[in-house]
Amino acid sequence: MIFVTGGSGLLGKEVITQLLAQGKKVMAIYNKTLLPAFNSSLLTQVPCDILDVVGLDELMQQGITQVYHCAAIVTFNPRRKMEMFKINIEGTANIVNAALNAGVSKMVHVSSVAALGRVKPRDMVNERMLWTEENSTSNYGESKYLAELEVWRGIGEGLNAVFVNPTIIL
Repeated sequence: MIFVTGGSGLLGKEVITQLLAQGKKVMAIYNKTLLPAFNSSLLTQVPCDILDVVGLDELMQQGITQVYHCAAIVTFNPRRKMEMFKINIEGTANIVNAALNAGVSKMVHVSSVAALGRVKPRDMVNERMLWTEENSTSNYGESKYLAELEVWRGIGEGLNAVFVNPTIIL
């Protein structure tokens, strides 16, 4: 079974749609917003906050083999910085820990090109860039970079994970 976080978001909904179209069994969690109506017996929808360590552990122990971590807060409002850091960083750490505890075989972490930092004009952003305080232009980018470090920690502890760094998702 595949575990999807952020199932009620734009990306999460599309990931669920694609997985169900492939005949995959999916467990999708949502926090405040109920998932849209999917007409599929392959989907289990569960209310769970990614800050709920016990809930995540219990859910991932139910035969989860893969995780698509799509949940995050995207905001450039400085007043929401602490909330964004809590969800994006601590929430990712919780997902990584639960995946490790459950022996998940693969995790896909949806990050952002913002986690790679900014470059000088005429240079291209790529995965070989090193994020630094100087080349970060947003709290959001910093939160996604620090969330990636949590996934790297998980990889160091044996988690098989990959990153996706999209730009703008339409």
